[in-house]
Amino acid sequence: MTTTLAAPRSASQPTPFDRGRGPLTGFGTLLRFMLRRDRIRFPAWTLGLVLLVAYFANALQLVFPTAADLGAFAAFSSNPAAALLMGPGFGGDEPSLDRFLASTYGMYLIIGACLMSILTVVRHTRLEEQSGRAELVRANVVGRHAQLSAALGVTVLMNLTVAVLMGALLTAMEFDPAGSFAFGASVGAAGVAFAGIAATSAQLTAFPRTASGIAGAVLGGGFVVRGLGDMSAAQGGDLGWLAWLTPIGWSQQVAPFDENRWGPMAVSVGCFILFAALAYALSTRRDLGAGLVQARRGSAGAAPWLSSPFALALRLQRASLIGWTASLLAGAFVYGAFTQAMLEGFADAPPELLVLFGGEDDLLTGYVGMMGLLFALVVTIYAILSVQSLRSEEAEGRSEAVLATAVGRPDWMGSWIASSALGVLLLLVTAGVGTGAGAALTTGEGDLFGEALLGHVAHAPAVWATLAVAALLYGGAPRLVPLAWAVFGYAFVVGFFGPLLDAPDWVVSLSPFEHIGEYPADELSSAAMLTLTGIAIVLTGAGLALFRRRDLTAA
Repeated sequence: MTTTLAAPRSASQPTPFDRGRGPLTGFGTLLRFMLRRDRIRFPAWTLGLVLLVAYFANALQLVFPTAADLGAFAAFSSNPAAALLMGPGFGGDEPSLDRFLASTYGMYLIIGACLMSILTVVRHTRLEEQSGRAELVRANVVGRHAQLSAALGVTVLMNLTVAVLMGALLTAMEFDPAGSFAFGASVGAAGVAFAGIAATSAQLTAFPRTASGIAGAVLGGGFVVRGLGDMSAAQGGDLGWLAWLTPIGWSQQVAPFDENRWGPMAVSVGCFILFAALAYALSTRRDLGAGLVQARRGSAGAAPWLSSPFALALRLQRASLIGWTASLLAGAFVYGAFTQAMLEGFADAPPELLVLFGGEDDLLTGYVGMMGLLFALVVTIYAILSVQSLRSEEAEGRSEAVLATAVGRPDWMGSWIASSALGVLLLLVTAGVGTGAGAALTTGEGDLFGEALLGHVAHAPAVWATLAVAALLYGGAPRLVPLAWAVFGYAFVVGFFGPLLDAPDWVVSLSPFEHIGEYPADELSSAAMLTLTGIAIVLTGAGLALFRRRDLTAA
């Protein structure tokens, strides 16, 4: 009897399972699967941005029926204050409705496309790895780079859809076709660039929230750097090149309806290629589910103060709160420090624009009051993300482990919402301190510090009401939590574009942020603050009741 031993297989020798399996194997299948998963998100994002353009274009045609009506805005577009808020304002020497649309609202549509890209890429990459679904997918005949490529493919397709639909819509509304498609492409190009940036940030950390936060910080920093560059260019300074350091600046340099330059969009595409290639390279240097930056090991035993669900909720939100606090303090101080420059820049602004600041009677308090509304909306983002984090705790099984102890469902969810509400208050105080300190230092009026602080904190009930809407959705149907972003989006559009576009009173009154008053420009409404706080309590209570009645859901 003889025994034959097969030669050992070399590590580089493919197995039958590996034959025909390249790094992109399964790309098409995953792309179709992601499109199927995003059957609601895809049209919600793309059509939402396109319909926003339609609303702006229609409203502007009603407010400014002739080119002569835009004359005052054309003169103001070269102002440093306008450059900070809106961008370089190309074509101001020959005012037209289409140029005004692109120069005034283009930047905010660009930011919307960038956020769409960040959230989509992180959702289909890092979130899939944290939930464990990516491991199941990769256990099949799927290449190493197929999932990342499919995520980028979906995101690029979303931005292309936005670009084409925006161009087609504006062309149908009798805008210049070349400028219309240049405008749509400029919005989509910025989104594509941030798809690559988000793909890289997803390789750095093991947590979706951190990955989104890194990419979001790049977006926020780009907004500030772009603003400084455009302000310098408007003043004839030497820092105009700063606007060329960010995808926002590249898209604005397209100058739709004026020069229609497609060259800057090539820079955005190059940025996407560069960061996508970096993401592919980094993905080969880490394990599935891990990030390049390893998480710090915690203590072997929990501290005694973590024995309550409220303390645990605070501990879980601590890192997020620290990051938000630092960012808001820096950003608010910068905006506060521009108070004096804003006053000088808006001295000759048209009355239609000054309505954003409550009129021309007192621009100082009007600007500080508007900053309170701005940062209240920013803090609302934190509030909604906090509830989405609670959903992640449940989907990933950690809530179940907590509820298996003596902690009841109302205690767990209520503690999380309470800690989020406390975080909202902390962030509003931080933003008020930053804005007040910057404004007081530049204007020399010390009273502004207290007024700015109160004006920011006064918006807490409105933010709490939005937080409660998200809590109600989570308690009844966790998958519907993203609908809370509709409240944020509506409040943002009404708060900053409603006065300019002369929106009806009933439309404005639907926003919870329009009832308190923008102190110190407006008197605070104690009744509105108490009413919104009561609404927040009732909605949160309803969410707790619904949470008790439903089953826990998996990812």
